[in-house]
Amino acid sequence: MAKIWLKNLKFVYGGKRRKGAEALKGIDLVFEDGCAGALLGPSGCGKTTLLNLISGLLKPTEGKVFFNDTDVTDLSPEERNIAQLFQFPVVYDSIDVYGNLAFPLRNRKLLENEIKERVIEIAKIIGLEQFLRDNPRKLNAGQRQLLALGRGLVRKDTAIILLDEPMTQLDLHQRWFLRKELKKIQQRLNMTMIYVTHDQYEALSFAEKIVVMKDGNIVQEGTPETLYDYPNTSFVGWFIGTPGMNIYNFSIKDNMLDFNDFKINMPQNMKEILKGRTGMLQLGIRPEYVRYSKEEAKEGFFLTKLISIENMGYFKVLTLKVGDTVIKGKVLREVEINEGQETWVSITEDEVNLRIYENGVLITK
Repeated sequence: MAKIWLKNLKFVYGGKRRKGAEALKGIDLVFEDGCAGALLGPSGCGKTTLLNLISGLLKPTEGKVFFNDTDVTDLSPEERNIAQLFQFPVVYDSIDVYGNLAFPLRNRKLLENEIKERVIEIAKIIGLEQFLRDNPRKLNAGQRQLLALGRGLVRKDTAIILLDEPMTQLDLHQRWFLRKELKKIQQRLNMTMIYVTHDQYEALSFAEKIVVMKDGNIVQEGTPETLYDYPNTSFVGWFIGTPGMNIYNFSIKDNMLDFNDFKINMPQNMKEILKGRTGMLQLGIRPEYVRYSKEEAKEGFFLTKLISIENMGYFKVLTLKVGDTVIKGKVLREVEINEGQETWVSITEDEVNLRIYENGVLITK
């Protein structure tokens, strides 16, 4: 078991002297021992590069990697006692499931009775005990990933599990199965497990600590609840959520918020917050907090047109427009509402759930 501590990690592809692409721009991060963590962000944000620096597949241009209090920056992956799961499982189809799990132990010259005991123990943990004498080809894609994971877990000195988008090749049912099993294994072994993904649902449902990355930087870290309720940048607000937070630029004119396509009176609780602000101002509101009314010209409401309705099962996602401004909303499936109809909408009725940003940074609590 190990705590991961990253100190001022920088990485430049091609080397610093060649002035190549700067993938990481100074990362300071801690994952405590036994943490279920996730690195989340869009493609190209640096999350896989960061994972490869943790594993030792890459060496940082600057900075240090510590496991507990040990500097492992110059150690090879083999010396770091980690197991890494990739998009495509590393499995030997020429030998049975038992042989796959036993392979790392036989390389270490363990006695056969020790190998058997450990293989059976790990097979139970990963749920493949009944397949030990089967060829891996008989396993589905999710089970093959578990077998690849088991090859790492079978070594008793494995301290950290690193998961590099292991569900990319799986269908929805297999993703649900593998995510559930990974969470169960992590909790049972209390092992530090770091999951890299661009899929927010995978990160939110797996991790207790999520690190959101953009352009080689960490923009926010925290629990799923914190990231959803209090995104500290407008990017995180937009990136987390299905659909993401509505983000609108506005200016202040005659004690009103001017969004170009509509204007609304400034809510009382915003007056002190916005006083003297000179930067780019944005208002953020989650789709579920957008309010609707059939009453014309109700205070704080403005007229929109309902462009589309997406039925998501227990709720509907609404796309509304006023001028060129698009507003995303959520309503329960029982709500009767039709595409093409005009709808009165408020984005400031639920003042408690409004978020105000200046130059992309949260200024409300």
